[in-house]
Amino acid sequence: MVPPAVQQLRVMVQLLVVEALRALARNLARSALATLGIAVAVAIVITVVALGRASVEASEAELDKLGDNLVWVEAGSRNVAGARTGTHGMTTLTARDAEAIRLEIPLVKDVSENVDGGFLVIYEDHNWRTRWRGVAPVYRAIKRWELARGVFFDDDQTERADRVVVIGDTVRRELFGERDPIGEIVRVQQVGFEVIGVLAPKGPSATGQDQDDTVMMPWTTAMKRILGKDQTWLDDILCSASSPDVIAPAGAQIAELLRQRHHLAPGTDDDFNIRHPEELLQARIDTSNTLRLLLLLLASISLAIGGIGVMNVMLASVSQRITEIGLRSAIGARPSQIQLQFLGEAVMLSITGGAAGAVLGQVSGYVFQDKLGWTLAMSPAISAAAVVAAVAVGIASGLYPAVRASRVDPIIALRTE
Repeated sequence: MVPPAVQQLRVMVQLLVVEALRALARNLARSALATLGIAVAVAIVITVVALGRASVEASEAELDKLGDNLVWVEAGSRNVAGARTGTHGMTTLTARDAEAIRLEIPLVKDVSENVDGGFLVIYEDHNWRTRWRGVAPVYRAIKRWELARGVFFDDDQTERADRVVVIGDTVRRELFGERDPIGEIVRVQQVGFEVIGVLAPKGPSATGQDQDDTVMMPWTTAMKRILGKDQTWLDDILCSASSPDVIAPAGAQIAELLRQRHHLAPGTDDDFNIRHPEELLQARIDTSNTLRLLLLLLASISLAIGGIGVMNVMLASVSQRITEIGLRSAIGARPSQIQLQFLGEAVMLSITGGAAGAVLGQVSGYVFQDKLGWTLAMSPAISAAAVVAAVAVGIASGLYPAVRASRVDPIIALRTE
C-alpha cells in the first residue's frame, strides 16, 4: 500500500508539472508570449548586472594599478580647471623636500623622489624611444608593481648612482624579443646601463597610456647621467599614506610642510600641486555602484512587467476554464488543489522564461563582448539569481489568479457555458 505522504507528493507533482504543462500546451501562442516577456526581462537583468560589475571591476583594477594609498606631489601649481599655470615654482621641488616629508610627516610611510623624460634606448641593432623614470627603490612598493624577472635596484645602488635599469615589458619585447635581457647592456646617450630587472606587465593606464613602455633607474643616476649636473630639482615626489583613511590628511600636512620650506607667504599660490588619484578613482567606483543600482532597478521594472504578462495570461486562463474548474470541484478537488494547479502553471511559465532568458543573456554577453568590444563580467551566479528572481515574480504574479480560481463556486461554474 502506498503511504499517504507519497500519494500527496504524487498529486502535487501531477498538479505542478504534468497538468500545468498540459494546460499551457493548449494555448501555445499565449504561453509563448508570456514566456518571451519573462525571457527578455531576465536577459536584461543578466546583461545590466554584468555590465555594472564589469564597470566596478575595471575601476577597482585601475585603483590597484594606481598605487598604495598614493599621494602625488607635482612640481608647479595648477589653476581651478586643473591645468598647469606655467613655470611658476617648477624648479623648487627638491630632494631635500622629499627627505623632509620622509622624516616629518608620520602619516606617510614611503616616499620616492621622481624625475622623468623621454630618450632613445639602444641594444645592438635595435632601438626604441620610450619614457624613462628616475625613482627611489621604494617606488615599486608605492606603485604596487611586481617584477617578472630579475631584481629592482636597492638603496646602495641608488646611493652610488649605479648605471642600472629596470625595463617595462613593452621595452623588453621591442629590444630583446624572446631573449632574456637580464645582465645585458643597453646604451642611452652613449652611456651603457645594465638591465637588472623586468617589470611585470601592467597594461594601459586610465588615460590609455602604455605603462609598460618605461625604463626605470635610480633617481640619482638619472640626475647625474641623463639630466646633467645643472638640474637639481625633482619633477614629482610620490608618497604612500599609511592607510586609505589618511590620504587627505597626509596631503594637507605635506602641503603645510612644503609651504613652510618654500617660504610662501599667506595668500600666495602653492608652487606645487598635491593630487589624490585614489580618491578620484574611488569616487568613480562609487558612481559606478550607484549607476549599477539604477540600472538594476530599471531591469527589475522590466521583470515586473514580465510578471504582469504572466498574471494576464493566468487571469485569461481562469476565465476561459470556469467549466473545467467547476467539474474538478464537483468530483472532489479541494480549493487548495485547484489553487496549486494554476500556481503551477505560472511557475512553469516563469521557469521556462527564466531558462530561456539565461540563454539569451549569455548570447547578449557574447554580442556585447565579441561584436561591440564591451567587457561584461558574466557569471553563473548572476544567471542563477536572475532565474530565481523570475520564478519569484512568477509565483507572485500567479498567486492572485490561482486564489481566484480556487474560490469559483462549482454550481455557478457548471452553469457557465
